[in-house]
Amino acid sequence: MADREIEVVAKLSSGVSGLNSFAWDRLAGDDPFVSHAFLSSLEASGSVGKGTGWTPATILIEDGEDHLTSAAPAYLKTHSQGEYVFDHAWADAFERAGGTYYPKLQIAVPFTPVPGPRLLGRQPQHLLGAAEAIVRQNEISSAHITFVDDAGAAEAERRGWLIREGIQYHWASRGYATFDDFLAALTSRKRKAIRKEREAARAGLEFRALRGADIGPDEWDWMWRFYQDTGSRKWGHPYLTREFFDLIGERMADKLLLFLALRDGQPIAGALNLIGADALYGRYWGAVDEVPNLHFELCYYQAIEWAIDHGLTSVQAGAQGEHKIARGYEPVITRSAHFVVDPGFRDAIERFLIEERQAIAAEMDWLRRALPYRMSSSA
Repeated sequence: MADREIEVVAKLSSGVSGLNSFAWDRLAGDDPFVSHAFLSSLEASGSVGKGTGWTPATILIEDGEDHLTSAAPAYLKTHSQGEYVFDHAWADAFERAGGTYYPKLQIAVPFTPVPGPRLLGRQPQHLLGAAEAIVRQNEISSAHITFVDDAGAAEAERRGWLIREGIQYHWASRGYATFDDFLAALTSRKRKAIRKEREAARAGLEFRALRGADIGPDEWDWMWRFYQDTGSRKWGHPYLTREFFDLIGERMADKLLLFLALRDGQPIAGALNLIGADALYGRYWGAVDEVPNLHFELCYYQAIEWAIDHGLTSVQAGAQGEHKIARGYEPVITRSAHFVVDPGFRDAIERFLIEERQAIAAEMDWLRRALPYRMSSSA
């Protein structure tokens, strides 16, 4: 007897907050950024939603028995801020040609340039089809999936979406047992430079690594102050609200790691990390006192040291930053996928992306040659 065919139903939800957290996290797996706790904290804190230009439009796929089988964190965007894959030039060109670029559909983790799953569950093609239908039926210019993992990018490319590449810098363990083992893999000149940087950064300071419930209200107050300083300098105003930090502290404490630098018992800088299954993700950093090389110490070296001590194989310290190369971070390709309705506009973007990929390939070749590892350690 043939199995009964189960009908597939696609729905839109006004966010993940009202969805069953267990059903969602069953699809999200170990990735902390697509977890129900992280995404719902963005919504509940007002970091996304009304007045932010990020309107949640979560795509859901259910079977005939209303069981959630696939999902994608999606948003209607009225600007291109907080994405880290810059399409401002595309928007300007489309607007100059008489089109309307915004709103656009963005499948992403807001304000988070961390590669990972975006098409959750076992039916990525249905999610992509649903995104295309949303765009066409609502006369939206385009749909975008930013920082999608390799599997999601392959599914999108198979469907004819345009694939864009970028470069980030990730640290990868080669079986190091200690930080000194990592340093031993570097050239002598780079090894000495890192030791000098660490010595200068640590002079007269105390450092603490706090995890989970050890991060209390006072520490969150300091981290918010640090984050505000960085956010105001980088973007004009911080993307995240103060409440967001309280909420993730309540909802996903076991995934949080805070490095603090203190002078005379008073915090002067901090770096907040999220802990994944095999990677440490550096996310937010700031300081209220200028100390040479302190950013490198808190965000790079302490992260590497903690990852080695806790058996993690990777450290991802955010977007951009060729200066990470000299500190042992290696270039990796990141990907985004783009569905563009207007055929002329799509052709123009496709030509641009071909040229951009050629430039990125050349840059990757140069960056790999600039790695600080000894020849015997770089294989």
